[in-house]
Amino acid sequence: MTDRPLTLMAVHAHPDDEATGTGGVLARYAAEGIRTVLVTCTDGGCGDGPGGVKPGEPGHDPAAVAQMRRRELEASCDVLKISDLEMLDYADSGMIGWPSNEAPGSFWRTPVEEGAARLAELMRHYRPDVVVTYDENGFYGHPDHIQAHRITMAALEMTELTPKVYWTTMPRSAMQRFGETMREFGEDMPEPDPAEAAEMAEIGLPDEEISTWVDTTAFSGQKFDALAAHASQGENIFFLKMGKERFGELMGVETFVRVKDATGAAVPENDLFAGLR
Repeated sequence: MTDRPLTLMAVHAHPDDEATGTGGVLARYAAEGIRTVLVTCTDGGCGDGPGGVKPGEPGHDPAAVAQMRRRELEASCDVLKISDLEMLDYADSGMIGWPSNEAPGSFWRTPVEEGAARLAELMRHYRPDVVVTYDENGFYGHPDHIQAHRITMAALEMTELTPKVYWTTMPRSAMQRFGETMREFGEDMPEPDPAEAAEMAEIGLPDEEISTWVDTTAFSGQKFDALAAHASQGENIFFLKMGKERFGELMGVETFVRVKDATGAAVPENDLFAGLR
């Protein structure tokens, strides 16, 4: 036995990703006395600027946006009671196909080995028992999410640590409900074309392929408030439109695929730390 606290490390691409996909588990496990470490890989400079100005438009200053988003990220961490925030501060690569994908210093252009070596240092320092990041497609194909996946898996190989490792996901049964809710709260939202609809239908996993279902209902208010802390990106955060009560109804469970395990804990499981306590 050791006095070292159980530790969860979540590796995310941008400020606000920590709240969207893992805000519930970060808040829940912090409340249970588990050390929660957030690694944010990029500076978020491709987000909206003041007044909703978009990247590439007059008045958009990526450096100023990055500073603003760091303050928002720190506020979100306070809401979620995150123990430790680590920022790799790579330049935000933007959405797939944007010129910023190929900009010098962008996360997408950074060699995987370089990013992984920096993350491996953090892993050796914090020695996480559980690591959470995205799947190979970054859940929905964002370049920085894909790169976060790549450096995380490479860092785990470098460190030879044996934590439980999870990828965030969404059950297909829930994706349909999200689509209905998005149309409900975005009445002017056009119907997607068939190609987009087919692509959306491939996001997430069939329910039976999801290994881990964590009830975070009691922390959905914190998750909502953490998202709201990213006020500059409110136009892009659909969930804020539905209000806290409806948000809690839809977002009370966070789901994951367990991809590495040394505990032998049975699946499906309802606790990322099953087999560790």
